[in-house]
Amino acid sequence: MSGDDPAADQATDSGTTGTGADADGGPARTGRRGLTYAVLLCLLGAGLAVFASTRTWAVELTARPAPLPAIRTVRTGGDLLPWLPALALVGLAAAGAVLATRGLGRRLVGVLLTLVGAGLLAGGVYGGFGLAPGGISVGWPVLCALGGLLTAAAGVVTAVRGAGWPVMGARYERSRPGGGPAKADRTPETADRVEGRRTTAAWDALDRGEDPTVS
Repeated sequence: MSGDDPAADQATDSGTTGTGADADGGPARTGRRGLTYAVLLCLLGAGLAVFASTRTWAVELTARPAPLPAIRTVRTGGDLLPWLPALALVGLAAAGAVLATRGLGRRLVGVLLTLVGAGLLAGGVYGGFGLAPGGISVGWPVLCALGGLLTAAAGVVTAVRGAGWPVMGARYERSRPGGGPAKADRTPETADRVEGRRTTAAWDALDRGEDPTVS
């Protein structure tokens, strides 16, 4: 029955084509989603570490002879651990590298991110609990450690799955349902027939006393 109904055949073909397109687009969508999540996780973790490392971690009071007041010295995480903010900035830069690389290069960036996250985590834990406990406010170091944990998680995901993610700037061409561009459907014979019709129409217009160049 379907052979007698062209509309039914066309609907069936369209449904089959749509199902195939959805099946083909599934892995691509999953890859783009994974890439987006990894980059956002990296930006969140490294950004949190940068912010936390520039906050006040410790306040030192140096006593002076009376009646002079004590000297109050404020120290940030970067003052106590100078490498910490720089490491967090490397994590931010690596988020862009995840977008710009592919294959093995992206896996290596993931390994680098994992190491950066581990360093931030260690710095936060050491800054909050390894230094002089009496003068350290543990809130910001803990946030820094949390940022390192998120950065490391983004690095692990990138190192494991990043090779299959799409590349920034890649161009995807959408093919027609017929399988080719419109110009490909025009054969030399078809072009000759079209040109012949135009020539015949021009002669007919001249026979009628009309100017064929005026539209």
